[in-house]
Amino acid sequence: MKERSIQHGSFTIERRYEVPPTEVFAAWADPEAKARWFSGPEEWEVAPHQLDFRVGGREVSSSGPKGGPVHTYRAIYWDIVPNERIVYTYEMLMGETRVSVSLTTIELKPEGGRTLLTLTEHGAFFDKLDSPARREQGTGSLLDALARELA
Repeated sequence: MKERSIQHGSFTIERRYEVPPTEVFAAWADPEAKARWFSGPEEWEVAPHQLDFRVGGREVSSSGPKGGPVHTYRAIYWDIVPNERIVYTYEMLMGETRVSVSLTTIELKPEGGRTLLTLTEHGAFFDKLDSPARREQGTGSLLDALARELA
């Protein structure tokens, strides 16, 4: 029998964007906008992005290097306050193997005409296939891609 393990971790990332919270929120809520910035490296193959952005709605995104493995993100939205807050849970899979489950909160605070985004994630990472540090790095890259989308 394969030895199983779990690692718990939390992290918070802050980013400032040079646009108001309405524009940052729209980049999360609009399926076409989110598909542009919420993806893996350019050379990865990408499946169609699915986003039902409402409380109880779901999101699915899959991509991966040519030849695999496919990385799949499946989320459920639990709380949405337009232009202020988004709360969701999600699981990450590599192929058919679940590598993590997380709870994430996005908070948007106006700063003049700018936005302070605070992302807080609490996760359970399974069998050393993922880690809090790796997830924080990947999430930071996505938030950097969001900055490019908003520029």
